Amino acid sequence: MSKKEKNKDGFVYSTNPNFNLNNANDHEEESTVAPKQEQLKIYLDRLGGGKFVSRINGFTGKTGDIEILGRLLKQKCGVGGSVKEREILIQGDHREKLILLLLKEGYKSKKAGG
Repeated sequence: MSKKEKNKDGFVYSTNPNFNLNNANDHEEESTVAPKQEQLKIYLDRLGGGKFVSRINGFTGKTGDIEILGRLLKQKCGVGGSVKEREILIQGDHREKLILLLLKEGYKSKKAGG
């Protein structure tokens, strides 16, 4: 058996004469943005069964940075949550506490309609 090339990201064949497999794997990472430049908005959503979730969106920095911020907010609120599709989801109605925590971390945030 021959060794197959690893990390092709599903590419099998391309008809593009300028295609380069090495360039196809390059993804531009978002740049780190200063917290003061972020425009975060906090929403309250109601899920099935009458449960609430606080949703924070508007984050434009690196993916790793939003995951770190999400982890910090979950710990400070003492609840579960997740980071999905560039949004931070915190279980429960914690809008006021989230605003204070984000301001303390240097972010601009405001409560949005929801």
